[in-house]
Amino acid sequence: MSGPQNPESGMQPALGLLSLPRSWRLGVGPTIAAIVLLLIVVACATAQLYIPHDPLTINALNRLKGPSEAHLLGTDAYGRDIFSRVMVGGQISLVIGITAAFVSVVLGLLIGLVSGFFRVADAIIMRIMDSLMAIPSILLAIALVALNGPSLWSVICAITIPEVPRVVRLVRSVVLSAREEPYVEAAIALGSSTPKILWQHLMPNTLAPLTVQGTYICASAILVEAILSFLGAGVSTEIPTWGNIMAEGRIYFQLKPMLIFWPGLMLSLCILSINLLGDTARDLLDPRLKKREA
Repeated sequence: MSGPQNPESGMQPALGLLSLPRSWRLGVGPTIAAIVLLLIVVACATAQLYIPHDPLTINALNRLKGPSEAHLLGTDAYGRDIFSRVMVGGQISLVIGITAAFVSVVLGLLIGLVSGFFRVADAIIMRIMDSLMAIPSILLAIALVALNGPSLWSVICAITIPEVPRVVRLVRSVVLSAREEPYVEAAIALGSSTPKILWQHLMPNTLAPLTVQGTYICASAILVEAILSFLGAGVSTEIPTWGNIMAEGRIYFQLKPMLIFWPGLMLSLCILSINLLGDTARDLLDPRLKKREA
């Protein structure tokens, strides 16, 4: 009897790998998206180590030059190196996207927990959130930037404020459902403190949907920053971002379309990669999908 059992036991690790849920097997698309996003983040984060020129240095003699050995992607209307500006501009765009997503998720989580757990506060908080959501996000962002002036933090605040109500509604819906679960009712009956119930029993239920929502907010924030900068209501033009680079190049689009093409390409690849990874995270963290796999 020992003979037939040996091959079976030797195949257990392989069978274990093959028995992984299908939802946890990444496809070609998400893998490529992860690689592309990683390359963009690393390339932009380490730009100061390899860019050949200062992105802010003006050289009127080199304006609107084509690609060359000295300037890989050519120069803009002020003689600045396009390659250096695109790489450094990616730093600011990514910082805005990540910061706006983090702040939106944290604020939305805190407000959503309070709104979903305390019925008295729920009516007041949700009416405020509904009022903010009734205003188009782009118009609200432009108004906030116009009031505070063009700066990095003004843009981050202008992007974050319209996103917070969406996160609050998401967290509130999860909390309203989770608070009726037996383990939460048991914790309340046993006299557990309110902070303990919120952080140990309710908040863990929100982590999966918040992770997915955070990726969408990050991609949306990068795009909104580009829109605001393109309209002249974003970060100061002295700071290179993908949106600012495209805004400056639109005047010379017919003469040199590459001024818009390269930052637009980086912007599109970054947003597409983040959205693909967000969709993948949603599929991996979807409890209904896990039940179907089981």
